[in-house]
Amino acid sequence: MIRFEQLTKTFRRNTVLDGIDLNIERGDRIALVGSNGAGKTTLIRCLLGEYTHGGTILVDGKAPRTHRCEVLRRIGFVPQLPPPLKMTVGQLVNFSAELCGSEPERMNRIAEELGLPVQDFRRRPFVKLSGGEKQKLLIAIALGRDVDLLVMDEPAANLDPRARQVFFGFLAERQADISMIISSHRLDEVAALVNRVVELDRGRITLNDHVDDRVDMAAMLSCQLEVNRADDAFAKAIGAWNFEMVNGGLKWRGRVAGPDRLRFLGTLSRYAALLRGIEMKEGDNEAVQ
Repeated sequence: MIRFEQLTKTFRRNTVLDGIDLNIERGDRIALVGSNGAGKTTLIRCLLGEYTHGGTILVDGKAPRTHRCEVLRRIGFVPQLPPPLKMTVGQLVNFSAELCGSEPERMNRIAEELGLPVQDFRRRPFVKLSGGEKQKLLIAIALGRDVDLLVMDEPAANLDPRARQVFFGFLAERQADISMIISSHRLDEVAALVNRVVELDRGRITLNDHVDDRVDMAAMLSCQLEVNRADDAFAKAIGAWNFEMVNGGLKWRGRVAGPDRLRFLGTLSRYAALLRGIEMKEGDNEAVQ
């Protein structure tokens, strides 16, 4: 479906991409990982036809630079940094839907499920939205289209836990029909969403491997936590995950999206000395102590 062949890109004699060879097939869900400056965003920009480059990029036989409109119609893109658009939310949704032959109502519905009531924001300039609101709208626009490839640069970084759960559910619905490239500087942020890992370092591929993808993106974990004592900092941190307090703050209950389990455990690790017990259970499986 997508082929990169000896892809190179240089900025002011600084080589950012250095001979990338990569094939992506339908159904591939790729974690594009690497430290800042590894070349992830530059590779994505080349795929979108934004940069001239050396080597070859083909999307079903078509080069993004010379067939840009045709290629972009098949790609849904969620950038890490939202563009500084001055048009209103309503104008952006209508413009995006018309441009790609979709329906504004479809994008509005997805935004609503993510927690952004578009009708309440229609007249507000996009640039005036918060980081999380911008991210929800851009995800809704990308998922509200019929595309063959989703390209997402740190897509859930600004989403609250509930919005992340909804987002993972949408990805689960489409995983068999499309390809995905999910860029992140941390593998644990996206590991449960992908079936393949491509790691970049200084513009070169250092790892290209398939991984276990038996994690259900739509799965939910029931969690119970017990602490040694009530703690305000812990209460604030766990409250952000929509957990409810039990027994005066000594116990907490809530639910975590399956793909977010590592992110959630990372939050708990900051309070390891405070925790007495952790119980996590998925579906009818036995609890893990």
